[in-house]
Amino acid sequence: MDITLTLAVVIAVVIIVAGVVIYNGIIGGYNRVQRAWSDVLVYERQKTKVLDQLQKVLADFMVFESSLLEKITGLRSAIHSLPAGADGNALATVETASRELMGGLRVTFEAYPDLKASEAANNMMREIAEQQENVGAAITIYNRNVELFNNSIEMFPGSVVNGLFNKKTPVVPFSDTEASQGFSYTPNF
Repeated sequence: MDITLTLAVVIAVVIIVAGVVIYNGIIGGYNRVQRAWSDVLVYERQKTKVLDQLQKVLADFMVFESSLLEKITGLRSAIHSLPAGADGNALATVETASRELMGGLRVTFEAYPDLKASEAANNMMREIAEQQENVGAAITIYNRNVELFNNSIEMFPGSVVNGLFNKKTPVVPFSDTEASQGFSYTPNF
């Protein structure tokens, strides 16, 4: 075999192997994004279990705090309406409802000293706060995976492989517009 043919075969093999590695990396990144989104959904739905219990404990106080019941109901339906596919924009509604609920619960606990003394209600408040922390951590992991995946399909040579074979579209990360409005620093892009 002549050296040119050998060199061409080696280059072709290297290009094919690199293409397969990039292709598999894109698929792996997409799967990590979907798994991270599933984790967010699991933590959000675990909150509904605690909310159901809390709703029973607060039943006596709901006569006075009907708006709190509406917030709990709104949060539960927002959690149940989260899509199975990764979508950071859909999570914004749930996070807003969570903040409103936590604010309403704090007001209720301050207004009713008997409720404050209820150990069951206090335990549930701690559980909701813990679930919310889990959601925050899961969102951080989700956004990191979204960034890595989006970079893999938008940057060369991944963009070429994705354009030819995978045809994956960028995934929308979660962003908290309420938090960003209260933040005055703007990066120098």
